[in-house]
Amino acid sequence: MKRVVLAGASGLIGTALADALRARGDEVVRLVRREPGPGEVLWHPASRRLDAGVLDGASAVVNLSGASIGRLPWTPRYKREILSSRIDATSTLVTAILAAREAPEVFLSASAAGYYGSRPGEVLTEESPRGTGFLSDVTPEWERTALRAASVTRVAIARSGIVVATDGVLKPLLLITRAGVAGPLAGGHQLWPWVSLADEVGALLHILDGTLSGPVNVTGPTAASANDLMRHLAARMKRPFFVPVPSFALKAVLGDAARDLLLVDQHPQPKRLLDDGYVFEHTTVERAVNAALRRGR
Repeated sequence: MKRVVLAGASGLIGTALADALRARGDEVVRLVRREPGPGEVLWHPASRRLDAGVLDGASAVVNLSGASIGRLPWTPRYKREILSSRIDATSTLVTAILAAREAPEVFLSASAAGYYGSRPGEVLTEESPRGTGFLSDVTPEWERTALRAASVTRVAIARSGIVVATDGVLKPLLLITRAGVAGPLAGGHQLWPWVSLADEVGALLHILDGTLSGPVNVTGPTAASANDLMRHLAARMKRPFFVPVPSFALKAVLGDAARDLLLVDQHPQPKRLLDDGYVFEHTTVERAVNAALRRGR
């Protein structure tokens, strides 16, 4: 039995990870910013407050906290919140880890495949340099903050792709598909760094239980374009797929969010996960979409 301290437990990935940890018999301590209930501890990441004693002797600390990048539009104010919420939460956890009498065995902190920016035609591994764009500016600072804890514990950074789930990337796509207005986004040939929810959780558990440290790409093992995902979704829902949306329209409405989320063209390979023996449950985006629609999640 492990004791895992989890920040960001109320989000899509955090909820699924907490369920998986409990299902195998681990104790989950959720950090919350409201009146805590059983199994919860109050913290104030915005003011950098967390009792270091909460982390004493923990098997793991998992950091999934941060303002959602799926909330649109990215106004200048919200872009500042995307960055500050991640730095505040990560710095708060790192400070507590460094102050704990007995440091946790591992600190697993979230990041994003957005680190690589848009890189058409490249196969990206954890050794590839950062790219350009808003998320490429956010993620290095986020990761550097987490790596401050490496002096006292193993630190792993999960560079996650787009999680294929009905409460994730599929939510807005389901709406437009159901309305019969789905179609190629800016041509739709751009590769999206996808991963199923089951494999997102499975990879995080693999990292917690193993020895990997530093950046780890948490993305599906096969390439998939925006059209691959959306066309399969339309087929499963028996809806048409023919209404194109030009890139200039997406940029005009969504700005940087369009560039980093919908128009991004990148193929990050989960090289370190595969080399470490992780076996994907969903090896194609079609299987990930099927699983999400079956589970309604």
